[in-house]
Amino acid sequence: MLIMIEPAKLKETARRYEDENIKFRTLLRNRADPDELDEQFAALHAELFSGYDCCACNNCCREYAIVFSDDDAERIAGVLSMCKDDFVREYLFENGDKDEGEYKVTSPCAFLESDGKCRVQECKPENCVGYPFTDQPERITSLMSVIGATEVCPVVFEILQQLKAIYGFKSRRR
Repeated sequence: MLIMIEPAKLKETARRYEDENIKFRTLLRNRADPDELDEQFAALHAELFSGYDCCACNNCCREYAIVFSDDDAERIAGVLSMCKDDFVREYLFENGDKDEGEYKVTSPCAFLESDGKCRVQECKPENCVGYPFTDQPERITSLMSVIGATEVCPVVFEILQQLKAIYGFKSRRR
């Protein structure tokens, strides 16, 4: 059974690997077939998330101000028995980059409960559902985002470590 890094120790550990991860990114950009890399990311994503309880970590909920679409806001307001305008006023602020989405929620997330559960779990915004996006295509173009996510998500950290082994990249011991 694979043991992941404790969420509380992740940021410090990931920062120790940052220079190495950037060198590995260069190797991938120069040598990896983009389609094969996407398949590797997707396979590792499926394997590692299948046995991981994100609610035991919630670093992403504490670190990121998630972008909400107008549809996300409407849907979640309904689940909370609120009108959309009241929901937006109470929980969200307008996003400066409308191409990303209409709104953002504060960080840490206003819906993160003290027990680590998400108050809107059954209707989370699409960006929450999709995070950390390591199963999405075109990972080769977003490797810097992946490296950044190693400080937040233990699974992303492990995906990168396993990819290093696949590509024969010599990694430091943890």
